[in-house]
Amino acid sequence: MDKPPVKMMDPTLAEMGNHLSDAMKILESGKLESEQGKERRKLSWKDFPGPLQGDGQDVVSILQLVQNLMHGDDDQQGHRRMQYVGEQGHMALLGHSLAAYISVLERERLRKLTTRILSDTTLWLCRLFRYENGSAYYHEDDREGLVKMCRLAINTHYEDYATEGFTLLSSKHPVIYQSAACRPGLGQHLCSQLGLPLSSLCIVPCNTMFGSLHQMDVALLDKLIRDDRESGKLPLLLIANAGTPGAGHTDKLSRLKELCVQYNMWLHVEGVNLATLVLGQVSSTVTAATKCDSITLTPGPWLGLPAVPAVTLYRHEDPALSLAAGLTSSQPVEKLRALPLWLSLQYLGHDGILQRIKHASQLSQQLLEHLKTLASIKTSVEDELNSPVVVFRFSQDNSAPSSGGSVEGYLAGERDILDALNRWLGEQLAQQVPLSGVDVVELEDEGTCVRFSPLMTAAALGTQENDVAALVEKLGEMIPVLSCTLRFRQDFKDEVLQQASLSYIEDQSWPGLGGVRYEARTTDLDEDKRQYRVERINSDLLKKLMELDTDLYFSDGPEFCEEKNCIFIGMATEDLDVAELVETIVSIGRDIEESGKLFENMTEVVRRGIQEAEQQLQKANEEKLMEEGVLRQIPLVGSVLNWFSPVQASVKGRTFNLAEGCLDSTEPVYSVKAQMIKEASLDSPKSVTKRFPGQKLFRRHGAGSDSVSDTSSVSQLEESFRETAHVQAIDAEEAEVPQEHHVHIVAEMALSDQRVPEGQETESVDTLR
Repeated sequence: MDKPPVKMMDPTLAEMGNHLSDAMKILESGKLESEQGKERRKLSWKDFPGPLQGDGQDVVSILQLVQNLMHGDDDQQGHRRMQYVGEQGHMALLGHSLAAYISVLERERLRKLTTRILSDTTLWLCRLFRYENGSAYYHEDDREGLVKMCRLAINTHYEDYATEGFTLLSSKHPVIYQSAACRPGLGQHLCSQLGLPLSSLCIVPCNTMFGSLHQMDVALLDKLIRDDRESGKLPLLLIANAGTPGAGHTDKLSRLKELCVQYNMWLHVEGVNLATLVLGQVSSTVTAATKCDSITLTPGPWLGLPAVPAVTLYRHEDPALSLAAGLTSSQPVEKLRALPLWLSLQYLGHDGILQRIKHASQLSQQLLEHLKTLASIKTSVEDELNSPVVVFRFSQDNSAPSSGGSVEGYLAGERDILDALNRWLGEQLAQQVPLSGVDVVELEDEGTCVRFSPLMTAAALGTQENDVAALVEKLGEMIPVLSCTLRFRQDFKDEVLQQASLSYIEDQSWPGLGGVRYEARTTDLDEDKRQYRVERINSDLLKKLMELDTDLYFSDGPEFCEEKNCIFIGMATEDLDVAELVETIVSIGRDIEESGKLFENMTEVVRRGIQEAEQQLQKANEEKLMEEGVLRQIPLVGSVLNWFSPVQASVKGRTFNLAEGCLDSTEPVYSVKAQMIKEASLDSPKSVTKRFPGQKLFRRHGAGSDSVSDTSSVSQLEESFRETAHVQAIDAEEAEVPQEHHVHIVAEMALSDQRVPEGQETESVDTLR
């Protein structure tokens, strides 16, 4: 059998593919320039905007500039996580280059090619997502498809809208309904794009009595529609969710479709759960989306395809109305939007697409199964068998007995405290396991939660099962820390309130034990001086606490904290000694305050000493004038008198004694006898608190510290805690100085201060010895 002839590839297409591959390798490698080049680039004028060069630049230089702009801040801000671009991603990027190349073809060839690309892509998507007899609209902004559907609905309900325009809308007011769980700003964007007032938008609350808290209240929607119809308004379109932006819940699409048919409304569905339509087993609630009037798909994040358009599948029989709504275009170039997706779908194939969606769903099920085994973790999953979004939250059981702490008094503000702890939990998990793609989400009913949505992140990050296992492991390490911190918050507050010099700072948004402020005990100062002293003391106190050998995290508080001059303590472990922590804060603060007072007193003493020295200098000048006479003060006459009759003036030196705060004569300084009488005082070494080997500050010995610190040390969870050297006890032999040796040292010090005639140094030293 003869082999089919091999068709030669267009050289331009082959060259384009090679150039794109080489450029991606260069940009992704980050090795275009050496380390010396990076140092020179930091102060290079090329980083600043400027005019175009007259002779142009080569490709390598332009790629060098692009790479500098992409990775220029990596050294200062750390390596940023970039999307994983595999072979299918390269195909999508190649599609953009091919679209520009194809656009230069002659019009007839361009029309045939774009028609084929558009029809193929639409057919594949409709079969993949079970949307029969549908048309497709490709758009860059994922909200643009919904805007076009609203225009299509307006053109359908208002027959003369193309000629009459907004006058028809004013006579019969259109109404757009959307769930309260829709993404924020969606309804406002629709009204601004369509030129409708905000009164045309109706927000339908979710169920509050029966059913899911994230599903649209169908009974209330029915009532709202009937009220609007009775008031002369026109119910136009309903926006439903197959996977809410927050928790991934799905509305009752079957019941909503029946309601829209009853009132002749357009039903549009969007959400991440629509991706599961390609699987063999799909939830019945999601399958109902295939019967709706339109759905919006985002295959880019689902399949890991960069810069591919979103797709809105819809059903409508009148092509003229579709053209009036802007869903179809006579410009062939606009149809090339589907080219990147056309290439990528062919490269992946049906099995590749199915495998990626299935892999993301399996990751969600894997995490959900592990979360069920963890204590103090609550999940918010509507359909545990098919939901691709997992939302969980740390929640301490107040009824459980607590050891070493209490939770009394936290019922009122427990929601805010738990929100702060869960926000910290989500940030730490995202930092510790970046490939998991978890983030923090705010839900109206549950509060702050951690969300795992692999359909939106797994393909781009390359998330695997071991990443989910690492996520569960880190979560298991953080749960004891969260529980201990929640229990010790009240104990910390009670200990602080017992100290007169400390003020407790109530900030329920802080993820940790809480905040304190050291208050100055002096009341004779005005308010400005007292505030300055409090600020200085707390600033020095924070620096001292950060230098301690402990796992606790000390900070000046949140960025937008209303309280100033505060010290906030971070997360705690089981072996924390709260009483010792508070006592240490008080002790260090008292030492700083007393040293500050000593400095202020010393400043006053020095000021008085300077004044006294100025007075004595003035008095000495007056005595010198009386002793020498007025004539000696005249320059020429004084020199002649001093030549005939020299004056033996006595110089009186002065020294300032800081210890006594007075002026002394300098005569004893030059006397060896006086120097030998005065002995230097040696500071006695400070006593160091004895601790067990390996035991850090603020830890109770024998409280299970080893098991907590080895597996869930706060130093691994907080942002790089400071570690300082341990205080070492001074050796006794070095601390004790023999008396004879001490006298010998003082004698040599005195000798060094005494003026000895030249040639007698050796003799004097031997004499003293």
